[in-house]
Amino acid sequence: MSLDIKLNNRTATVEILGQQGNLLEVRVDNKIYKIDLMHTADGTFSIIEDGHSYDIELMPTGHPKKYTAHTLYNIFDLEIIDAETQYLLNRGGSGIGNSDNTISSPMPGKVVKILVFEGQEIKEGETAIIISAMKMESEYKSPKTGIVKRIFVEEGATIEANQILIELE
Repeated sequence: MSLDIKLNNRTATVEILGQQGNLLEVRVDNKIYKIDLMHTADGTFSIIEDGHSYDIELMPTGHPKKYTAHTLYNIFDLEIIDAETQYLLNRGGSGIGNSDNTISSPMPGKVVKILVFEGQEIKEGETAIIISAMKMESEYKSPKTGIVKRIFVEEGATIEANQILIELE
């Protein structure tokens, strides 16, 4: 499987060529790396490559495929551009996201916390719901200022990809 990862203004094509437990062989653009990758209990990723150790912490940004990556010396904006995102971009969209009146998740997951209630006023950018997917929690924010019209899920519910979670007026 191949996908693009954008770090700040650089985009690299990444492909996993093989895996045995934590040991991976990956191709980044045209260079092959053999790495030991481990997701630690505190949410960071530990990478050992050619005798060098790197720790990376990925912080969700509210968009399911965008993160802020913290290393020992640097901070990067990171975006995962997989087949679904590329398809939406090629159709002229801005990638995965919410319509002006709905909040949805582009991937299956579990509702961790609902921070709003029907009839509540919500401001643009305010977190409305937290979803756990692929061992990461993501905050989904309101795309506009408005009123929460309807909540289609409850805490603990399993959700499908692209399922509408909250509708706004």
